[in-house]
Amino acid sequence: MIADPRLVPDRERPGAWYVRVGGADQSYVDPGDPTYLEFDYIQQLAVVADCLAAPGERLRAVHVGGGGLTLPRYIAATRPTSAQIVFEPDASLTAAVRAVAPLPKRSGVKVRPCDGRRGLAALSADYADLVVIDAFAGAQTPPELATRECFGEVARVLAADGVVAMNLTDLAPFAYGRRVVAGIAERFRAACLAVESSTLKGRRFGNLVVAAGGRVDPVRWARRAAGAPFPYRLLTGPELVRWLGGAVPWTDADAASSPLPPTGRGFRVPYNRPCPSASGRGGA
Repeated sequence: MIADPRLVPDRERPGAWYVRVGGADQSYVDPGDPTYLEFDYIQQLAVVADCLAAPGERLRAVHVGGGGLTLPRYIAATRPTSAQIVFEPDASLTAAVRAVAPLPKRSGVKVRPCDGRRGLAALSADYADLVVIDAFAGAQTPPELATRECFGEVARVLAADGVVAMNLTDLAPFAYGRRVVAGIAERFRAACLAVESSTLKGRRFGNLVVAAGGRVDPVRWARRAAGAPFPYRLLTGPELVRWLGGAVPWTDADAASSPLPPTGRGFRVPYNRPCPSASGRGGA
């Protein structure tokens, strides 16, 4: 019996686990098949990695936020020589996850018990090919991870052609999310925003996945988006500029946490639906 209430077994998939914090499913892990990606938001982040590097190609990845270590496991399985660093301040959660879902030997994944800003500041310049920000305090993105200054630190850590990807949650009219995406688009080239149509149209609270940088490939990403189990929109170029509507990036002086999900509903953080038939396997 697992004593930690944050780890909930998936009764339909033996050996797999939900990581549940504060009543929210924050991540999902199947140690028997790390390419099985239950939530569609994590599939979108996996597409970013797939477009960045071919299967088997080594990546240097930094993850701000650990949870079930789902994306690091995916990258380790699809690109086995990759070097990955995960910043997860909740050491007890990491220990609980690794007790039921240990990382494979020589996975190349190192988990450091510190917050993202402090972890990024300790890294050398031009270290990473990919930086992923997918961190929640309860059901909200911490304010310090969504600012112009934070993205400046990410830019320092990334190689010249590196890519940043971030998952956040919001609800139309996206007063919070537009400012986050504006901060990334201001700093990095070729920004793209992935969002489910019902979320984009204001029908539901949901995930926004934004990626930007020298090796982002909007054409390949759009092709994958069209073929996803739950297709989603990809905004880039002039369409993304229109969506931003002149939003001003958050700064350390005025930053706020992301909005809470609507009350009175069950929800996931990430909020998007699970995709039980999707695995996220393969390259773009």
